[in-house]
Amino acid sequence: MFDTARKLRAIGLLGLNERNADYIMRLNPRRLYPRVDDKAITKELALAAGMPVPELYGVIAHQWETRCFAETVRDRESFVIKPAAGSGGDGILVVTGRSKRKRDVYRLSSGMLINEDEIDHHISNIVGGQYSLSGRRDKALIEYCVHFDPVFAGVSYQGVPDVRVIVYRGYPMMAMVRLPTRASDGKANLHQGAVGAGVDIGTGITLTGVLDNTVVDEHPDTGALIAGLVIPDWDFILESSAKGYEITELGYLGVDMVIDADRGPLILEMNARPGLNIQIANRAGIATRVARIDEIFEAGHTPAERAAIARREFSSAPVPPQVITA
Repeated sequence: MFDTARKLRAIGLLGLNERNADYIMRLNPRRLYPRVDDKAITKELALAAGMPVPELYGVIAHQWETRCFAETVRDRESFVIKPAAGSGGDGILVVTGRSKRKRDVYRLSSGMLINEDEIDHHISNIVGGQYSLSGRRDKALIEYCVHFDPVFAGVSYQGVPDVRVIVYRGYPMMAMVRLPTRASDGKANLHQGAVGAGVDIGTGITLTGVLDNTVVDEHPDTGALIAGLVIPDWDFILESSAKGYEITELGYLGVDMVIDADRGPLILEMNARPGLNIQIANRAGIATRVARIDEIFEAGHTPAERAAIARREFSSAPVPPQVITA
């Protein structure tokens, strides 16, 4: 046991207790948590900073407002309903279309049909706090439904992949793309069965994958290879992630972005407690990269400078001779 612990320490693997005590408690004051725990606040802060986010169609904050749902989406064929204070993808409804026979019947990303009364009931549950982190009353956000970039077509099941970047003291230090699967019900959530694929910070190219803490080479549903995908707009994604430091003032931060086929990268949400499976996907330890950032940190660096430094410092793989693009 002690031998294993020494080996993990040698490669810089960060454990849960160390993450909580040395990083989250030290660098993320609790008074700042609402900036990331409430997706409506995160969206407002990102917009104020000039960062792109999915368009917000409406907010339902009270039970009586559920009757406004139909009017809010009257001219929309697709949209997403999500709890403002939810986590792990719970409570999210992705509507991709309507029934050709009845406009008050909606088609979910899974293909299942759901009627307006069922959606009203779901929104009521969101507002009542069923999916909120604290169990308190919440708000339902109705927003633009992302259409993922075709580069991900072979490695995603039904849902929209997202890119998670871990930012330490404003420097992007590790990244992965989370790929929906049948087991995750089309959600990009590792705990529900999505695949996480490491991303080389220097090149924006995917590395190996991880599924339930096991390294995998292929997507479990499509059989497509996970490594070798070029993440579009990688410079922009890294710089936007670095800006998350100024927006939230959190020193240890997860920034989640989606890449829309028409609108490009969009900030989806931010997280004050990003998980640690990203280390398996990258076959690298966070603690080693943290130590390097502490050595080179300069308060005057701009987000663009921090992103450029991260690309130089944390490139983990050479560019392969052939890579997969859209």
